[in-house]
This record gives sequence, C-alpha cells and structure tokens, in this order.
Amino acid sequence: MRVVPELAVTAIGRDRPGIVAGVTGALLELGGNVEDSQMSILGGHFAVMLLVEVPGGTQRDEVVERLGEVAQEHELEAISVAEVAGAETRPTPPSHVLSVYGADRPGIVHAVSSALSEVGVNITDLETKLTGSDESPVYVMVLEIALGEAVPDNVETALKLAGGEAGVEISLRELDTDPL
Repeated sequence: MRVVPELAVTAIGRDRPGIVAGVTGALLELGGNVEDSQMSILGGHFAVMLLVEVPGGTQRDEVVERLGEVAQEHELEAISVAEVAGAETRPTPPSHVLSVYGADRPGIVHAVSSALSEVGVNITDLETKLTGSDESPVYVMVLEIALGEAVPDNVETALKLAGGEAGVEISLRELDTDPL
C-alpha cells in the first residue's frame, strides 16, 4: 500500500526549449519522482501533465512556490498542483488502437467517446490533429483504448453507428504489444 503523497502537476505555455527541464528540475530539487507523464505541443503551446511522487513531509505549497518560479522563468501561462490519491491498482492497459478520419466538424470527439463509454470501453490515450490543406482539412483522431470486459462485436457496432452519425471513417485494430 502506497503511503507517499502524490501530486498532479499541469503546465501550459508558449512552446520553447527548456520547459521540461525547468519543471522536472524543480520537482527533483524537492525530492520528487515523476511516475507518469504526458507532454505535447497543442496549437503552438506546450502542455504537460505529470504524476509526481514526493517525499513525506513535502508540502503542496512548497511545490507550488517553486513551480511558480519556473512558470515566471519560462513565461508559462498556467501551472497547477493538486494532491491526488495514489491508485491502489494499475488501470487495465490498452488493448486496441482506434483511428478516426473525416472532414473537420464539431462533435467528432464527443460522438466517438460517447459510443465507447456506452459499451464500457476506457480511453487510455487520445490525440487529435487537423491535417490536409486549408481548402479541405482532414480531422484525424487516434485513440488507445482498453476494451476490458466489453464485447468486441458490440464495440465495433457502436463505433460504426457513431462514425456514420459523425461522418467519419473509424477503424479498430488490436494493439501490438510486442516489445521494441
């Protein structure tokens, strides 16, 4: 059973070199260990989410103060630190990859995520991009999902329905789990 505190740290700012080094360096100075992270550039802004294990006795306010200095140094637009309960069990790992392609329009993410939710499928990773030309943009969404106890035929049926309603093509394939 885990007894060390965990913090969820999020930051966003105009993309530039050094943000990851600044944030992780400050956390390391405080004895923090990055357990899980996701980082990406979204529309020219860098976004990071980190789950950080910190030593017992480390106060959230200490972390907020130190990361505030990093935010000023790197001109970050937002940074937050929240205490989170450590998970007692690891979530079900992803088992499938879902690819979605179509003309850009509002509601694609909602349609697909709602269909998955209705059949009990958990989204473990989701990325979207707008590609193609300005005259004919293509919306691309790639998701890693954990089917868990969901019946694959029911998942495919729900996705086919959602794809038809959203006007997108959806393909589902098993995730390759072979090591690199």
